[in-house]
Amino acid sequence: MKNGVELQEALNVAEPGTVVQLAPGKFDGQFLSQKSGTADRPIFVCGTDKSILDGGGTGEGYGFHLQDAAHWRLIGFTLQNSQKGVMFDGTGASFVQELTIRNTGDEAVHLRRNSTGNSVLFNTISHTGRENPRFGEGVYLGSSHNNWGTLTNGQPDRSDNNLVAGNKIKSTAEAVDVKEGTAGGRIAGNAFDGSELSGGFNDSWVDVKGNGYVIEHNRGAHTNADGFQTHEEYKGWGTRNVFRRNVIALGDAKGVGIRLDSAGNAVACDNRVSGGELLNKGKCS
Repeated sequence: MKNGVELQEALNVAEPGTVVQLAPGKFDGQFLSQKSGTADRPIFVCGTDKSILDGGGTGEGYGFHLQDAAHWRLIGFTLQNSQKGVMFDGTGASFVQELTIRNTGDEAVHLRRNSTGNSVLFNTISHTGRENPRFGEGVYLGSSHNNWGTLTNGQPDRSDNNLVAGNKIKSTAEAVDVKEGTAGGRIAGNAFDGSELSGGFNDSWVDVKGNGYVIEHNRGAHTNADGFQTHEEYKGWGTRNVFRRNVIALGDAKGVGIRLDSAGNAVACDNRVSGGELLNKGKCS
């Protein structure tokens, strides 16, 4: 595959087992598919960091958009210059793996509209929030309850059981933002750099407003307040989350390692923090 036109044509006719191999070079455009693979025959789009999908600007559009799809493997290439990098809408059992995602107007990866069972693995994310730093998340799971009316017919956005692991994320908003309505995910083994956090609302690497997440083995440095947070943005959400074996370097920030602003969460004593206290209230266990 050598240019954007050929890539979109291939996506239009993709079927289970299709492998789209990207050559080195620039692929101009923003790309969409509504096709699906199967569990034993996923659809692959593969390249190297020299295979660059360029959306042409950070003001609008999605670099790579899967809509009502399943069983995809996006592996190894670069995405740049779109409002959002990878967008999954109603997409399941798919992988975003070893991508370089940079220079986005808002967030880099967004899984929403009941996108379940996906994996975001070993990606390098930087230079988010070029249009609006407040919305420059690295990985965004679900959607705000304020948007359920337009996105999920007024019901919670059950973008559940998603895995975010092994990523390197430097973003202007949270590295991982877990929205109310989502449950059962895992955030593990990531490296967070908060040196570009824009302040105000963006005051931690991870903000968990969903239920039943495991947040473990992550490392973070540079924050303007806290390392991790929980919140109850919608009644009944932001609870039953577990934090364990994270390494938290607060530096000169005046916050805490893990700020619990919602009830029913568990923090293990094997979390390590430097530069401040582990918790804003309660004790580890």
